[in-house]
Amino acid sequence: MKIAKPKLDVFGFSGDVDSYSEGISHLVHAARYNANFTLLVHNNQIFALTVGQPTAVTETGHVDKTIPKGVKIPPLNPIKLMLASGCGFIARVFADAKQIETILKETKKYKGFKFIEVIQPCLIFHPDKDYKKHFYNLKKHNNSNFIEAMKKAEEWDYNGFKKNTKIPLGIFYKKNKPIFEEKI
Repeated sequence: MKIAKPKLDVFGFSGDVDSYSEGISHLVHAARYNANFTLLVHNNQIFALTVGQPTAVTETGHVDKTIPKGVKIPPLNPIKLMLASGCGFIARVFADAKQIETILKETKKYKGFKFIEVIQPCLIFHPDKDYKKHFYNLKKHNNSNFIEAMKKAEEWDYNGFKKNTKIPLGIFYKKNKPIFEEKI
């Protein structure tokens, strides 16, 4: 779409299954190509539209009717994946209209692939497990530093909550680089 209509603002919306399981190759290559569009991934760490099966980001030990002995494989860290894939704009928010609006305003200033993870608990199969008391804002974070972004990404491994778990929200990384449309 951006090649045919370069001035068009393109937004994609998907869930954690679409982007981190079934569509992971599309996500990785979108970051690699750096096409100028925004992707919001709504992550509830579960197959919420079916019967609540675990996804690639479900925490180890999670038990449900499809895996009664619990998840044995550690979850994928999408923020680290996007950093490793060369994504130039990486953010995480909670499912809060104000937070999403703030980050979307920042995406308007950035040219390239913009990845926004929206933490959004599933009220039925993976309810809010006190996420909010673990959140903090990345306001004083140097988001142009790859190493610092990776350190922030490692603060939460998507593997549940321990007493001192911190979940950063905001822009992890922002670095300008040539976009796909300019390369062709």
